[in-house]
Amino acid sequence: MNPLLVFFSAACAATVVAPAARGAESPALAPVSVRSAVDPHYADDQRQFQGIPSIAITPGGRLWATWYSGGAGEGPDNYVLLATSADRGRTWSKPVQVIDPPSPVRGYDAVVWCDPRGQLWWFHAQTYGSWDGRAGVWARVSTNADDPLPTWSEPRRIADGIMMNKPTVTRGGRWLFPIARWALKPSASMPGGKRPPIPNPHLAWDPDATGSHLYQSDDAGATITRLGTAKIPDVRYDEHHAMERRDGALWMLARTNVGISESTSADGGVTWSPGQPSAIPNAPSRFCIRRLASGNLLLVKHNPPMDQPWLVADRVQPSWRQRSHLTAYLSSDDGLTWKGGLLLDERLVVSYPDADQGPDGIIYVIYDHNRESDREILLARFTEAEVADGKISRPGSAFRLLVNRATGARP
Repeated sequence: MNPLLVFFSAACAATVVAPAARGAESPALAPVSVRSAVDPHYADDQRQFQGIPSIAITPGGRLWATWYSGGAGEGPDNYVLLATSADRGRTWSKPVQVIDPPSPVRGYDAVVWCDPRGQLWWFHAQTYGSWDGRAGVWARVSTNADDPLPTWSEPRRIADGIMMNKPTVTRGGRWLFPIARWALKPSASMPGGKRPPIPNPHLAWDPDATGSHLYQSDDAGATITRLGTAKIPDVRYDEHHAMERRDGALWMLARTNVGISESTSADGGVTWSPGQPSAIPNAPSRFCIRRLASGNLLLVKHNPPMDQPWLVADRVQPSWRQRSHLTAYLSSDDGLTWKGGLLLDERLVVSYPDADQGPDGIIYVIYDHNRESDREILLARFTEAEVADGKISRPGSAFRLLVNRATGARP
């Protein structure tokens, strides 16, 4: 076995399970192995719903995309898929691997991330039913992700909660993991009976444990511990990011009912300022912010016409609740001002962008389009200069590249 995988597996064995999980009997706490996705059950023409994607690119240039599907919508039949591209996203494999917990355990909200060592991490959330009040983030790592079929370490449960966005690596080498425990009581998770209450002993609701948590690792992921928690009003699905500013402060941005709110930490993430609405408008939906190789920040968010004055305004603009006009922006001053505006997709129901930048500087943004009808996972490929210019001009840049489309008959 690869010695790095041996190291990771040993770290998994030594890791203490989060306190809320001890003594529990929920099957959501059981590890699930990666399986081949060639089973006809996972074929495109069998899947009725899909979305919520993530993308990563390896040092060798191979792209990996993950998203979740299963069932007719978000619920206990969900599972997580993985597909790959060896030609910079022009063409994609069918899903090659799957994480499919036995129902009613749900696999969802997956993230792929290439760490500074070049290893590929595959994270996903696991919960009983649609949302049991606790969930849990599971991680596995591959040291051969430039191969078309990677091998993975044993799954490791790193924390209670959900991690919707990539870790951040600070200048000092700390890895920061944005993991949330939703402030959403399970019995109220979906009105109208679409998501029934979670029965005991599987219910794990603890309002005191909620918040936009930040976990850290000082040893390249061998141990991961909770660092601090931001309390942000009007949040249900935190989907937060934590960015390190040039002055060393941490800046947290989270999805809220009013758009995007923010909090800051001057002590490395231990304590956080009270959350408040930011000056960046957005629909109540996931957005993406990443530090580029140039040092600039990339922001991908919704920007329907009613929100466009935000770039020149000196006050918070009211957020328009429309998931359309997915647009990329740049900031050279740690988010104080933004410029550019590359429109990636103007259609309705485009959402949940995630981004990565390749060794050659090319930026890749993945997102979903109409999860229950078109059921498309799409890719945009462009450069930082094109974001600043607001238009693509390089021959290799492109919009709406198809990663995957599900075509199964809807109920």
